[in-house]
Amino acid sequence: MREKFVEELEQLKSDVVKMAKLSKEMLNESTDALKKSDIVIAEKVIQQRKDIRDFDYKIEDDALRLIALYQPVARDLRFIIATLKMNTYLTRIGIYSKDISKDIKEISLNKEFPRLNSVCVMADIVLEMLDDAIKAFETEDLKIIDTLWKRDDDVDHLFHTILRECISYMVENPKTISYYTHYMLIARYLERCGDHICKISEKIHYMVTGERISIK
Repeated sequence: MREKFVEELEQLKSDVVKMAKLSKEMLNESTDALKKSDIVIAEKVIQQRKDIRDFDYKIEDDALRLIALYQPVARDLRFIIATLKMNTYLTRIGIYSKDISKDIKEISLNKEFPRLNSVCVMADIVLEMLDDAIKAFETEDLKIIDTLWKRDDDVDHLFHTILRECISYMVENPKTISYYTHYMLIARYLERCGDHICKISEKIHYMVTGERISIK
């Protein structure tokens, strides 16, 4: 019985890692689409929404089934609870990547107004944060996510800088309002992704140590 339970826990962990890497892929491709103004890449990310949803349903069903069948305790229970929470946050990151791609399609249609490179810088930081969170979950090495909150502060700072920059353009030329609104939305989605990654890291810490921390 125990051997079968451990095997299924490993499968659950493997599925969460696959889902995390899909979320990262979607975020990375939406960023790539932004940098290149590539509608084809953006459309691919939008279509991946179904894949992230399917992972969401599978992981939730499998985790709940393990609780019902084996009634886990201590570290095993913490692991399953952590995966359920991470599942929610990873799904949100996937959805935000899809939303970013929708705004990119609108931005790409306009060649008249300046692009905001700071949004791409922001996206790169968020991607590094997500990559480290995935590694920490796989290896259970908490040192990897030690500086995560500091990088999230950088993301927050960039978010407010981008908002000010967009508003400045809008005031200077009202014709840019619709265009820079899309940038403001993208920056907001990236900021929320950063917050979700911090929450993922909190759950990893709880999974490994049994202690609850608050990064945000």
